[in-house]
Amino acid sequence: MRVISGSARGTKISSIESELTRPTLDRVKESLFNILQTRIKDSVVLDLFAGSGALGIEALSRGAKKAYFCDKNSQAINMIKQNLEKTRFIEKSVVINKDYKKCLSNIDEKLDIIFIDPPYKDNLSIDSIKIIIEKGILNKDGIMIIETDEICRDKRGLENLKNIQIIDERKYGRVNLIFIKEEN
Repeated sequence: MRVISGSARGTKISSIESELTRPTLDRVKESLFNILQTRIKDSVVLDLFAGSGALGIEALSRGAKKAYFCDKNSQAINMIKQNLEKTRFIEKSVVINKDYKKCLSNIDEKLDIIFIDPPYKDNLSIDSIKIIIEKGILNKDGIMIIETDEICRDKRGLENLKNIQIIDERKYGRVNLIFIKEEN
């Protein structure tokens, strides 16, 4: 795994060997950031269920001004910190070693981009979005991106959530990216 573009381009990112983490494939990450390219500069991002921190680090490399990284696994947190040191993004980062509910409750600024990439077998995306909307931490023009697998093609109840709009959906093999914004 590597940083694809920007100031840290080519830097190898490490990830923990675990069934609990599933790094985003480089080809999916590249496509995702091509879609987001006009939103990245000077943005504040959250890499929720961060794992190795690859999505937040890619955003920082491409010009995001700040990134929050949240994961409850202490091994993942250590890996994120190592990857931030390698890429020299420590100063632009806030690393939170808590579960997603506590993490979302502790963020006190508006976010422009939120990556939601929980373990596929857990249905945490919907709950995460509910908390994000309830707390009002997504900027008016902000976007949330869920990474999910093909089994969850039914969008796991997204259609039942109020105040959100699915603005795009992309499929890359088994991986689905769902782009969501809050209705204003």
